[in-house]
Amino acid sequence: MIALLVFTAGNAMAQKYVGGDISLLPSYEQNGATYFDNNGNPIAEVLPYLKQQGLNAMRVRLFVNPANAPETEKEEGVRQDLGYVKKLAKRIKEQGMALMLDFHYSDSWADPSKQYTPNDWQSLTESQLQERIYTYTKDALQQLADTGATPDLIQTGNEISYGMLWGARGASSLKKCYTSSTDNWPYFTSLLKQAVKACREVCPQAKVILHTERVAQPTVLKDYYQRMASYGVDYDIIGLSYYPYYHGNLSQLNTALNTLESAYADKDIMLVETGYYHDWQPSTVDYDLSAQFPITGEGQKAFASALISTLSAHKSVKGLFWWFLEANEKGLDWSTKHVTASWYNAGLFDNSTGKAEPALYVLKDFLGTADAISTPTLSTRQSKTKWYNLSGQRISQPDKSTIAICQGKKIRLAE
Repeated sequence: MIALLVFTAGNAMAQKYVGGDISLLPSYEQNGATYFDNNGNPIAEVLPYLKQQGLNAMRVRLFVNPANAPETEKEEGVRQDLGYVKKLAKRIKEQGMALMLDFHYSDSWADPSKQYTPNDWQSLTESQLQERIYTYTKDALQQLADTGATPDLIQTGNEISYGMLWGARGASSLKKCYTSSTDNWPYFTSLLKQAVKACREVCPQAKVILHTERVAQPTVLKDYYQRMASYGVDYDIIGLSYYPYYHGNLSQLNTALNTLESAYADKDIMLVETGYYHDWQPSTVDYDLSAQFPITGEGQKAFASALISTLSAHKSVKGLFWWFLEANEKGLDWSTKHVTASWYNAGLFDNSTGKAEPALYVLKDFLGTADAISTPTLSTRQSKTKWYNLSGQRISQPDKSTIAICQGKKIRLAE
């Protein structure tokens, strides 16, 4: 007989969140998308169904004026102005879910390669931009609060690894930040401070997230958040994007998390964006993990389970959000061209059938990874338990000296 020794923590686990970014859900609904559960039964309302599956938080992006976005980017889902967001945010809160608001301080996608200043802000001086980001953030948050949709988590910028509000699209000189240089960091951090100031004033209970995506470069990640400390930027949570096909395997994620936990023990960490393909992986990915996680529904599920196992080894990780969870082209009749199905098949519904992917049903396991768990003695040699190492890789039953992950718990076998 083998006993399972489960490591315990002295303190109660802080609130954990699991969910996804569902920013395009109202547009899908309005255009007739049809959703089904894993057995093919119609889903009457998506948000209540997601809550039934154990998800407790949802993320929504906000653009300054998406009417100014390029047409191709509108076709990709850029349409979330404040009016749109207020309606969706209220629905989320009415379900009893936590709300993460993701400020894109731009008219269109803001990511490491695009952080363009909104059209209406481009003539402002640096001091005027500081005032504008403060008043804009404060007004948006106040309107959400007045609607009954006060955010619980707030991203002051989206994937701001290289700064934000660089200048106009196509400008010859942009205010980008690099960890190898001191250029533009005072400008960038002054903007962040004003955005955070507005968050603290309107939503004092909300947690502020600084969102980057340099998991593939842990040294750069460490330097980035050190600069935040050096410039006195106030925030609560380190937010990360992690896409294995861009950032590397789960061992790479594990290394990045270890680096951050060691350097910033006072900060919680969240994966505010992640995903993995269930169908049609593009040839442009930087890492092909399909040998370990096939590009199928079951392969996507295996990735999700292995990801949760990796995260469970890190006490600082308090959030897991699947990006574009709601992607589903089934039955759509868009009034304008929409190209989502041709470039993203990593949501949790099948684009051709509208049926829920198996990975949807394992996300809730993230909430079950508390350290303080009592486990009865059992014969693991006779069980069909799946085991993972601390990097999320599937392994055979470990020996008694090895710490491993089993059903979301850190375990060591003992005679």
